[in-house]
Amino acid sequence: MAKLVLAIDDDKYVHHIIEESLAGFCKIIHAKDGDEGLRLTNKYNPDIILLDIEMPGMSGYDVCKTIKHSESTQDIPVMFLSSKIELSDRVKGYSVGASDYITKPFNAEELIARIKVLYEYRQKCTKLKLDIAKANKTAEIAMTESGDMGRIMRYVGQSYHANSLQTLSEFFLGFFTPLNLDVVVVFWYQHKSEFYSLQGGVCPLVQELLAQHKDAQRFVDIGESTIINYPKLSLLVKNMPVDDSEKYGRYKDLFPHILEVTNEKVVTCLLYTSELPTTPYV
Repeated sequence: MAKLVLAIDDDKYVHHIIEESLAGFCKIIHAKDGDEGLRLTNKYNPDIILLDIEMPGMSGYDVCKTIKHSESTQDIPVMFLSSKIELSDRVKGYSVGASDYITKPFNAEELIARIKVLYEYRQKCTKLKLDIAKANKTAEIAMTESGDMGRIMRYVGQSYHANSLQTLSEFFLGFFTPLNLDVVVVFWYQHKSEFYSLQGGVCPLVQELLAQHKDAQRFVDIGESTIINYPKLSLLVKNMPVDDSEKYGRYKDLFPHILEVTNEKVVTCLLYTSELPTTPYV
């Protein structure tokens, strides 16, 4: 379970509710505003941060951006606590780096459950960092040895032998590794979903955003991120080079090739294996 949770909120009653909800579950430290929250973040490096959005001085969005821009704190999962319920608010929360978003009022069971998920998510990401670094080095070497279309053809050959979503996801994510892109893929099937990421875990807010945009247009740009939708899968590129028009255009031309192949393969995988996705989507 989470060892240390930092709650940042200007409302004393909210702090009381958090304290009551998490009593006996984890240790809690409190900050009354963004400046104090950043100071305590740097001092204690908490496992999870619970963050209000509307506060005097720095807003929660500004606090989250500061946390995510610091190398020493960027891996700490941030959960927004807010009375704002619109999808646009959740999208903004994602855009500044939050991992989850819970609306006020909340109950103890929901808060504890979400903290458990975020803590497990952080542990999984931390564990895989070394493996990811090794994979990136290997993939960079491969990238210098062949062009885009050569790598696509290699992926087509690899995907032909994939007989499960797990195996298919490994080949699929491997395609993006040498591009230094942080991507998440979700496979859709019979109102269920299966999420995969190079980081090992996919945070709740990302899962929710992909589900909410599943039936949107083919390309959806959200700040520096881009979602690409196909009937049986969606790809989220968290760090799309939107400011580099040449590279951005190249990727938008390139990625549909691999997504079309993968879209057809998902159907084949699920027809010939009993391994079905287990996570319902909204």
